[in-house]
Amino acid sequence: MLSKSSLFVATSIFPETIIAAESTRHGGVSPAPYASLNLGLYTPDEDENVTENRKRFFKSLGILPQQVAGAHQVHGDRVCLLEKAGQIEGYDALITQQKNLFLTVTIADCTPVLIYDPVNEVIAAIHAGWRGTASRIVQKTVEKMHSKFHTEPSDCLAYIGTCIDECDFEVDEDVAMHFAKAHQRWDESRQKYFIDLKAANQAQLLALGLAPNQIEVSTYSTVRDNEHFFSHRKEKGKTGRSLAVIGIKH
Repeated sequence: MLSKSSLFVATSIFPETIIAAESTRHGGVSPAPYASLNLGLYTPDEDENVTENRKRFFKSLGILPQQVAGAHQVHGDRVCLLEKAGQIEGYDALITQQKNLFLTVTIADCTPVLIYDPVNEVIAAIHAGWRGTASRIVQKTVEKMHSKFHTEPSDCLAYIGTCIDECDFEVDEDVAMHFAKAHQRWDESRQKYFIDLKAANQAQLLALGLAPNQIEVSTYSTVRDNEHFFSHRKEKGKTGRSLAVIGIKH
């Protein structure tokens, strides 16, 4: 069970050569409403708080800050091949073959997806909000891994991380129309649709050729488990950000 002393949730699908985890909201220095382990570089929190929080999180995983790569995400479907650490602009998925380069995506309800190709030693970190999911960003990322590094989806392992779960992701028809019927539910009493982002992204991975036992899905929810994770929706936009991270140890 997750405790308030846990800085991160570790994955179990990947081998020991991979560092992969997602942060909680515990163990940082940020005050409310960013309490406490806010890792978001683009939040109104004080820069020194975020810097200290990131230092603590990466240290807990044995990662140096200068080994980290990330992006200012735009809820799109662009995939970037990276060969060095640092921040870039305008991408929602990152891939690399570089050892000791740790890819991150920022989360506060959207779905993080981490992928590892053990044959060609390629990793991906994907930010799949509803727009990215509807645009099939997971599929596009795996296709880029194939075109750049000859990744075969059937070889891959994947982790679908903590996000807003179906029971809380209430939307109108203009959003629901972008999803397959299998991943939406109409609630007559509320006159709203509910979307299952985890299932929608899992379906993309399965369609690509991953077997069910090659995919791990987080059992946590940013809304239901808000004491442990940041939720943009539940906290009405005034909250911190978590990170999902993946890298190959040299």
